[in-house]
Amino acid sequence: MTADALVIFTPSGKRGRFALGTPVLTAARQLGVDLDSVCGGRGICSKCQITPGYGEFAKHGVTVRPDALSEWNAVEDRYKRIRGLIEGRRLGCQAKVMGDVVIDVPPESQVHKQVVRKRVEAREIFMDPSVKLHFVEVAEPDMHDPSGDLERLSDALRAQWGIEEVTIDLPVLTMLQPILRKGEWKVTVALHQVHPTDAPRIMHLWPGLYEGSIYGVAVDLGSTTIAGHLCDLRSGLVVASSGLMNPQIRFGEDLMSRVSYSMMNPTGAAEMTAAVRAAMNTLFGQLCAEAGVDRGLIMDSVFVCNPVMHHLFLGIDPYELGQAPFALATSNALRLTARDLELELHPAARVYLLPCIAGHVGADAAAVALSEAPDKSPDLMLVVDVGTNAEILLGNTEKVLACSSPTGPAFEGAQISSGQRAAPGAIERVEIDPVTKEPRFKVIGSDLWSDEPGFDAATATTGITGICGSGIIEMVAEMRLAGLVDAAGLIGSPEQTGTDRIFLDGRTHSYLVHDGTAEGGPKITVTNRDIREIQMAKAALYSGARLLMDKFGVDRVDRIILAGAFGAHISPKHAMVLGMIPDAPLDRVSSAGNAAGTGARIALLNRGARAEIEATVRNIQKVETAIEPRFQEHFVNASAIPNAVEAFPELEKIVTLPDLSFNTAGSGGDGGRRRRRGA
Repeated sequence: MTADALVIFTPSGKRGRFALGTPVLTAARQLGVDLDSVCGGRGICSKCQITPGYGEFAKHGVTVRPDALSEWNAVEDRYKRIRGLIEGRRLGCQAKVMGDVVIDVPPESQVHKQVVRKRVEAREIFMDPSVKLHFVEVAEPDMHDPSGDLERLSDALRAQWGIEEVTIDLPVLTMLQPILRKGEWKVTVALHQVHPTDAPRIMHLWPGLYEGSIYGVAVDLGSTTIAGHLCDLRSGLVVASSGLMNPQIRFGEDLMSRVSYSMMNPTGAAEMTAAVRAAMNTLFGQLCAEAGVDRGLIMDSVFVCNPVMHHLFLGIDPYELGQAPFALATSNALRLTARDLELELHPAARVYLLPCIAGHVGADAAAVALSEAPDKSPDLMLVVDVGTNAEILLGNTEKVLACSSPTGPAFEGAQISSGQRAAPGAIERVEIDPVTKEPRFKVIGSDLWSDEPGFDAATATTGITGICGSGIIEMVAEMRLAGLVDAAGLIGSPEQTGTDRIFLDGRTHSYLVHDGTAEGGPKITVTNRDIREIQMAKAALYSGARLLMDKFGVDRVDRIILAGAFGAHISPKHAMVLGMIPDAPLDRVSSAGNAAGTGARIALLNRGARAEIEATVRNIQKVETAIEPRFQEHFVNASAIPNAVEAFPELEKIVTLPDLSFNTAGSGGDGGRRRRRGA
């Protein structure tokens, strides 16, 4: 009797003994090794490629002979001739175990392959989507066995894939018979299953072996902007990203004004629901056009949004969210169909909405928690999702606190005199010379500073059109550093500041950044009202963070992560000068970009993450800023730039803030005097 062979898989390290002649794919399945296959071992999908290793493996205590696997066969030869196969690779369904062997499963052959994230500290994403493809051969109908086509398809899935029960939507059932016959009883089935206890649902059928991709979309539905990522559900790659303005802005720029609109107008909520759903379909069209993908191949979707957007997207009147106790219709995660929400995707496409945390802390905050995982951090981590409605998380492995702060749309360029969305031509970086008070800037679409040769030519197409969110943050901070704005937020006069770029604008002063009128462009200025808008927004943001720190019983945090649609573009130094965030060493402040959108993408690509975030949300402690007495106190103090009472020792190590006031008689003479704050 021949002894069984030892099979060792890398990188998993799983090992076991198998009878000679066992296909490598069979051995992998029995050991629970992550080896992909759509065709179920028929040698036609090539997903199960493996790389055998030969020679001495001291680490594993095994020597692999050249004949450890069966000889190259006709199926592999045909595949290599027609499609190509990397030298040294074998097909796991064709190669049979003939001796002790070490087998490497390359990343592209792994079912739960890791999706690369560029940030070093970012959590890993492993592929395990809720929609997967299965190729089956179905028994033909027989006069002596009068079962239906669906029943025989179900039998084939059970016999060939171990899938016990399936369900099917009516539109898919109507396609079943012609597709089975066109494929000569061989079909590829798209199955949707979120939880192992769920009966998988047949979403789509293709005749024969379908070798294309299927897609999902992850959407961050914000108050001002809607951002979407179209993902390949087989590779995990983002094949297209796009965004557009939320059309609900015409009903009100902030959330409460939209709630008021629904209260004041009998059809208000329905109008806003129709507008945002139409925008979603426009977004899907943009994504599909960019990627060259048929929207009928989008079979899964995940949405994150704040509570008001959540209700309006679902068609729920947000009336109760406009008054205490800010009750949600539901805070649980929702599993719906695209048809329920009038979304133009695959007819059987599924929709998953992450759970909300509380009446003012929504699914977007839950998505940030999923992306940044403060509950897994040994350091005390502050995550600030900067947007029209800022979500703030503070926590570590001990506990996580969350709150929402109504910053308004100023950080996104709205309500700012020269503000605009981030688009080519918008000023996004600013420096102001503290001596001459002259500005220089960069605009989106060019890498040159405005005082560098070639800038005019580089921006000739786009022009210089306004200031975006990251630009206005840097602008106000630079004006404070250059002595153009005092701690109270007042712009000084030309005499007080020593520059004729300052001009009287009504009862207050404004600062001229760029005059493009000679070229037919706009005159870009920063007004005192703009400063006030930024002060109010940043004070709300800081106060929410400070309130969570009070609840945690700390005055310092270990790490700060800036998230949000433009989080990656915010300068940590300027954010701290402004007093948007608590004082911390700048090397402990990082950007996460659109963390809510990333959380949505994680939930799209890994179905286990959905259960994980549902459990996490249940343990997050919610803090309602509206009823916290210290919030107003923090807000008043945080209205100053950077703060009226709190010291910023880390900031003072790297910058010197002018100690001046433009609101007192005779202050003009000391407008240029500079010293460290608190010195």
